[in-house]
Amino acid sequence: MLSGGIVFILSLLAVAGARSFIVLLAAFTVFFPASGAFVSLTQAELMDAWPDRRPQVMARWDLAGSTGAVAGPLLLIAVLAAGGGWRVAYLVLAALASGAWLGTCLCEPHPVPAAAAGAPGPDAPGADAAFWVRLRAVRGALRDWSTVRWALVAVVADLLVDVLTGFLALYLVDVAHLAPPIAALAIAVRLGAGLAGDAALVFVLDRMADMTVLRASAVAAALLYPGFLLVPGPAAKLVILAVLSATTAPWYPILQARLYASLPGRSPVAVTLSGLGPLAVGLMAGAFGLSWALAVLVVVPVAVLAGTAAPGRDADPSGSGPGDPPGSDDE
Repeated sequence: MLSGGIVFILSLLAVAGARSFIVLLAAFTVFFPASGAFVSLTQAELMDAWPDRRPQVMARWDLAGSTGAVAGPLLLIAVLAAGGGWRVAYLVLAALASGAWLGTCLCEPHPVPAAAAGAPGPDAPGADAAFWVRLRAVRGALRDWSTVRWALVAVVADLLVDVLTGFLALYLVDVAHLAPPIAALAIAVRLGAGLAGDAALVFVLDRMADMTVLRASAVAAALLYPGFLLVPGPAAKLVILAVLSATTAPWYPILQARLYASLPGRSPVAVTLSGLGPLAVGLMAGAFGLSWALAVLVVVPVAVLAGTAAPGRDADPSGSGPGDPPGSDDE
């Protein structure tokens, strides 16, 4: 994690200092695996540290991420208003990342249960052997229906969360034929509404079962997303987009918590099982057009709802929780 943080910071500095396209491309290419090591493994450690409150901790994690997504554009505005450029903005990000890295160094690591699968012991294997141990752990996870179920549902759900955000401005300008300033406003509305949804989720999960929240949001999204695509006029689209963004905010933290719960003590395996959602939508848009690619996403809420109702018993990520009878599990 700390090594990934160093590479994370260096890649930001490389972006700020890039004087050619090749250097810029290399810096961004290195940035993403470094982010996986620094950020995603931090998430995994939190999941291992609080196994009885995974949904609540993931909700706070997602709230922090949404805060950063909103703060990023504001930071760029502040830098530009002060007379700086995008390179200065990346230098500021590198400085903030350095502070986070130092904070990680100063924090005491939370103990992981001794029974955690794959935990290193006095006779821990070397690097080569450890790689094959981890590979076998991933293969074993892929043979577990509960793990595969939540991994697939998380990938599908992300199509209507992060993936939609990535294609939203292009859709509004090229398909809905809205002016670029309106598309920029739509991005701001989506990020702000998502932040509000994440903040509300922190309180909701202390009072309601996570599966109840997930299913209710899936039903609402199944009605809202087609409305967003079909309704004419920018004002109506922005209103529905805001409600949709707040509605789908619980998906990522709840589904990730369920995925981690299906892999007790093997949280790095959950990090490995990442999705290919953006690539799938991009290929579909290239073949059939962006309007058809985004229209297909109307099935996402139905798929999420079906995934939560799939047969099989799963580990509850937060104990019985509010609203769950003792000893009951969602099936």
